[in-house]
Amino acid sequence: MPFVALNIAAPQAISVDFDATFLVQLALFVALTLFLKPMLFDPMLKLFEEREKRTDGAKLQARRIDEKSGEALTEYETAMAKARAAAATERDKVRAEGVKREQEILASVRASVAKVIDDGKRTAHAEAERARASLESGKGALAQELAGRVLGREVQP
Repeated sequence: MPFVALNIAAPQAISVDFDATFLVQLALFVALTLFLKPMLFDPMLKLFEEREKRTDGAKLQARRIDEKSGEALTEYETAMAKARAAAATERDKVRAEGVKREQEILASVRASVAKVIDDGKRTAHAEAERARASLESGKGALAQELAGRVLGREVQP
């Protein structure tokens, strides 16, 4: 690998020529600044300031809307809770009325069934009594007929 020597020279002083072009450039800079300040810089600064105000205003308005929506949500939830409570109360009331009506209907049906059963029993007892009376009145003739069949001949009373 070859050896590369670096030649580091001592720093040299910078020479600045101060002549008439510097004064012309300085005059042009000042004139341009004086011209551009009211024409460009001031309107831009006002625009930036207005944009900042609008941004802050929009943020403030968004906060207010957020607070209002939070309040509206709270009111909505409160109203829904009241409505649910009222609906539950009404549902319980209707359910209790339904149970009461059911008990009334069942009692009525049980009473009518009991009446039908009692009427049926009375009718059956009456029929049984009529059948017994009929059998009682005809038992002599029936006994004579049965005896005749068993004996195979006619039996006299």
